[in-house]
Order: sequence, then structure tokens, then C-alpha cells
Amino acid sequence: MPEVADQRRQPEHQLFIARSEGEKQAAINKAQGEAASILAVAEATAEALTRVAAAIRQPGGEQAVQLKVAEKAVEAYGKVAADANTTLIVPSNMSEVATLLGSAMKMLQTPSAGR
Repeated sequence: MPEVADQRRQPEHQLFIARSEGEKQAAINKAQGEAASILAVAEATAEALTRVAAAIRQPGGEQAVQLKVAEKAVEAYGKVAADANTTLIVPSNMSEVATLLGSAMKMLQTPSAGR
């Protein structure tokens, strides 16, 4: 009689193993897909940064960066100022903003150690 019970459980056991293997393979496939996606984004980001760096080195490139940074600063000030509960303190002397932009540009021009 125990033999008959074992024979009945055999297909259930095989089904459980097959289902488990299928779930394992699905998890592996999902992880591999996510890894490929992360790698593709990293490669695209690296390419974009390379292109931006090359564009900055072109005539007028630094001025374009200064303009973009200034635009982003004005946009950020606008977002902060739009909040009615926020007190916004802005420089009374706009040369302070120019100094901030100049400092940012110096950081871009300074070669990193190890390059």
C-alpha cells in the first residue's frame, strides 16, 4: 500500500519541482533584463557626457554652459518663490550670482586628479 501512495505523490512532486524551476528561471531572466537595462542607461549617459564635454570645448561652449546654469538658477529661484510658505532671500548684488557662475566654470576647467 505505501508503494501506491508514493506513486500517486510522484507526479505532484515532479509538478512542484517543474514549477519551482520555472519560477527560478523567470527570476533569472528578470534580473538579466534589469542588468541589461542598467548597462544601457549607463552607456547612454557616458556617451551623452562625452558629447557635452566635447561641445563645451568648442568656441562659445563655456558661455553656453554659463547660460544654462543661469537659466537653471532662475528656474530654481522661481520654484522656491512660488511656494507661499517660503521666505526667499536673494542676493542684493547680482555680481554674487556672477561670482557663483564663475566658480562653477572654474570647477569645470580644473582638470581632475587622476585624469
